[in-house]
Amino acid sequence: MMLYGATIFFCLAMAVHCIPLSRNDAGDPDEDAAKTYLKKFYELKDNPDDRVWRFNPFTLKLKEMQQFYRLEVTGVVDDKTLEVMKKPRCGVPDMAEYSNFPGNPKWPNNQVTYRIENYTPDLSPSEVDRVLKDALEVWAKVTPLQFTRINSGVADIMISFGRRDHGDPYPFDGPEGTLAHAFAPSAGLGGDTHFDEDETFTSRTTAGYNLFMVAAHEFGHALGLSHSTDPGALMYPIYSYRDPSTFILPLDDVKGIQSLYGVGGKGPVPPPKTPDACDPNLVLDAVTSLRGEMMFFKDTFFWRSLPDVSQRELHLIKSFWPEVPNNIDAAYENPSLDRVFLFKGNQVWALSGYDIVPGYPKKLTSMGLPARLQKITAALYDKDSRKTLFFMNKHYFSYDESNGKMDKGYPKLVRNTFPGMTERVTAALQLQGFTYLFSGRRLYEYSHQREELRRELPGTHFFNC
Repeated sequence: MMLYGATIFFCLAMAVHCIPLSRNDAGDPDEDAAKTYLKKFYELKDNPDDRVWRFNPFTLKLKEMQQFYRLEVTGVVDDKTLEVMKKPRCGVPDMAEYSNFPGNPKWPNNQVTYRIENYTPDLSPSEVDRVLKDALEVWAKVTPLQFTRINSGVADIMISFGRRDHGDPYPFDGPEGTLAHAFAPSAGLGGDTHFDEDETFTSRTTAGYNLFMVAAHEFGHALGLSHSTDPGALMYPIYSYRDPSTFILPLDDVKGIQSLYGVGGKGPVPPPKTPDACDPNLVLDAVTSLRGEMMFFKDTFFWRSLPDVSQRELHLIKSFWPEVPNNIDAAYENPSLDRVFLFKGNQVWALSGYDIVPGYPKKLTSMGLPARLQKITAALYDKDSRKTLFFMNKHYFSYDESNGKMDKGYPKLVRNTFPGMTERVTAALQLQGFTYLFSGRRLYEYSHQREELRRELPGTHFFNC
């Protein structure tokens, strides 16, 4: 699983260090860790007279943090809250949506210079040159900004690689800690961007940390942007891998940078927007359960939630599984094997928990499906019969999990087994005694024992909108 190793950028315009949480011997270690975190990132003040407050300031700040990370807002130091708090992260306090540094600092004109002072041994100098140019181009494509490289003198953005104490007041912390930091536009250190040489930077693989993704984020700070609460934004604090060759700056970041420098650039390509779970026009790509959780896939994202719980977490697929493609076609869980299967095109990936099972991806034919079938549109596992149904639009196959073979007499029309389902099946799920078939924006609920249609629902039904 990639997430626990994901590291957040140390990018700042203020003197705050990024350190992991530690457990103290005295008092409640979880609460002590939470207080340390909230003091650093949510301006929690020391107050010996908490009892005289009408509202406990610790609880208020904790709720603020939970809301920022789209956790269940309980005011209690629960496991999921601690999980977020214990992740390495940037020292800049959290802010909502796209945001700029205090005072909205920006470069006074659109001609911005940069200089590369040294190089990392992880990549060739020519590769570093190309990657950093491409990372700056991300911002030039949507603004009037133009970036010019100089080879001597002082540039607006001075770029260097260093470790530990490296010439500014904010030393790096060694491997697997903070990746880089940058300073908001100003005189002196303003705009300067530093990368931690103790990390391993890559340019064409999912191993290590992709220099393009790190640099593009840092240059956002060097141009005046702070962090975003949008999990799909480039300026979200947590590092995640995305393919540089297909990367398009998300809408949240476009709005942020254009608020400083205006509209411009070269490309009419519409920026990707983070999906809204309560959008009535939402069409999910795939749905599955995973050890009691529910997972809903859409484009480059997936939501995690528990049944009948309105709170949900939105994540990039690549943050968990860099090897798994976006826009997956189908997914299902086989609880007897403790496996979740993800499908894209004619390939399938198996997950054990949140880890990809060795030996995957495999071809669809490994599941007994005919070679002529190049993709499926949905899948679900029937726990009573221990068979998996693979849907291809208005038809489906039945797969016997116990002997690893496809049942004879298939494919069949979906409507013959599920009366009233005349549309193509785009996602499927079995939950709490019911079978749910998605068709675009609509959801059809069946009693899986009697296979009769009980009701038609909006596709956002499980999000409790």
